[in-house]
Amino acid sequence: MSTTLLLLGILYFVQGIPYGLQSSLLPVYLRTVGLSFTKISLTKALYFPWTLKVVWAPFVDQYGTKQRWLLISMCGLAMCCLLCASLSPESDFQLVAAVFLFMNFFASVQDVAVDGLAVRILRYEEVGYGNTVQVVGYKIGSVLAGGGLLTVMDLLGWTFIFFLLTGIYLVAIIYASSEFGNTSVNQPCGGKKPSRTLNPMTIVKDFIAVPATTWTVIFVLIYKLGEQGAISMFPLFLLDHSFSAQELGFWNGMVAMGFSIIGSSLGGILMSKYRALPLIKILFFLRLGSLFFQTIVVFMFDPNFLIWKSAAVLSISLQHFLGGLITTVTFSIMMHCTQKADEKIQATHYSFLATLEVLGKLSFSTFVGVVVDWIGLPASFLLFLILSVLALVHVLKAPTVISC
Repeated sequence: MSTTLLLLGILYFVQGIPYGLQSSLLPVYLRTVGLSFTKISLTKALYFPWTLKVVWAPFVDQYGTKQRWLLISMCGLAMCCLLCASLSPESDFQLVAAVFLFMNFFASVQDVAVDGLAVRILRYEEVGYGNTVQVVGYKIGSVLAGGGLLTVMDLLGWTFIFFLLTGIYLVAIIYASSEFGNTSVNQPCGGKKPSRTLNPMTIVKDFIAVPATTWTVIFVLIYKLGEQGAISMFPLFLLDHSFSAQELGFWNGMVAMGFSIIGSSLGGILMSKYRALPLIKILFFLRLGSLFFQTIVVFMFDPNFLIWKSAAVLSISLQHFLGGLITTVTFSIMMHCTQKADEKIQATHYSFLATLEVLGKLSFSTFVGVVVDWIGLPASFLLFLILSVLALVHVLKAPTVISC
């Protein structure tokens, strides 16, 4: 692996830690203490800073250096982990939630900076591999902090684990500082800073002028809706049907995420050999079949039969494998679109697309618990299938420029 890809991988790795903590650990913990699906889903609101990335993206894009923003954000993440080590989720849950909110803020700032860096330094033929590093690094950080924490929480304890995470951030800060000291990737091409513009109307006009932006905006908003609902609710369904928190930490938090990482890695390889548009169409058809299989498991599941438990684990693994593939190709499509933009708005343009990608997942996962409590889990999975079909229809109407 090149030094550039290794640096990007480490930056995305530490950026994935807050997501893993909140997506894999907190929901299971809250369910074990008896909270409803609705309340658990509403904790997704702590991801709110990610939806505002586009607000501070122009500042990261046009003021200071990417190095400075990256170091500031990682220092903030280290301080949040240190603060969490002094708190207890049982007695200080509101304070823990506030710290997680700040963790998401610093991670979102870091995301803007590292995405802007990646857009500039990755050549067209490297985008697939670069996005593999992005997705895999992020997911490994998420797995370590989510499923890993859930599995060993009873053994190591909350305080020790957050001291460990603080140390990981400090190591990442030292490594990034040394690498940036040996490279000039933070400097604009030609050695001159692009002209600054923070006028919202000018930025929006520049966005719209970038080819395929309108289609890509709709795509990133809807491409995960059905899958996101299933990923959010199926582990909680299993928790209510004889699976323990430890089993879910292993199968859903580690094994399934391992398949997700394999899928993301394979996505980078496929992107180096095939164009994005034909590939994403095939993957959407496969995902629809996977979701149909998981829906059958929901309707037929019987915890007294090993075959149904095995089918549940298989459906989770298959779902995460295809999800990893689709995510890598999706972020590659986003980056190809952004590379057609003017350099002065590239980081902002990509952050805008990435914000909408998060917003699409977050808005649905926040309220999916309400839907499940209202119409029940089986009917909800039928709804997830319909949403996946709608996303597939949009992909089939993609402009040919996406494949360029």
